[in-house]
Amino acid sequence: MQQRKQIPITREGLDEIQRELAELVNERRPDVVAKIKAAREHGDLSENFEYHAARNEQSFLETRIQELEAIVRDHVLIEAATPSDIVQVLSTVTLQEEDGPEETYRIVPPAEADPTSGSISYESAMGSAVMGHREGEEVEVQAPSGATYAVRITRIE
Repeated sequence: MQQRKQIPITREGLDEIQRELAELVNERRPDVVAKIKAAREHGDLSENFEYHAARNEQSFLETRIQELEAIVRDHVLIEAATPSDIVQVLSTVTLQEEDGPEETYRIVPPAEADPTSGSISYESAMGSAVMGHREGEEVEVQAPSGATYAVRITRIE
């Protein structure tokens, strides 16, 4: 039997995952089932757009529920980073590209990454490039496209 991969996550991240899972299971799933039932009552399912749309929604919903259940089942809690002069998981890092503005990111486990809110995964190109480095260091980031660029670590919190 294959051993499951442990999923590192913070207490806050796990709480958010559990909240989303409860909402999907207790609210969205019954709504989709009701949509499917209502669409079935319209007769011929082969040309019933509402039925096919509801089944498609159900498929996406069930996939997301399975993903969230796997995180809850296989999670390993990680604690907040202890103050350090080295970038580590849960550090908040301020970076600057040459002549660019400073940008601040929190380094988080992959399940919690949300670049639009300033949280990047330690597995991302930027996250993995800065891990283990110190304030003042310049590091090379290799973008998924293969291009590289340099960023300077200006602050670690």
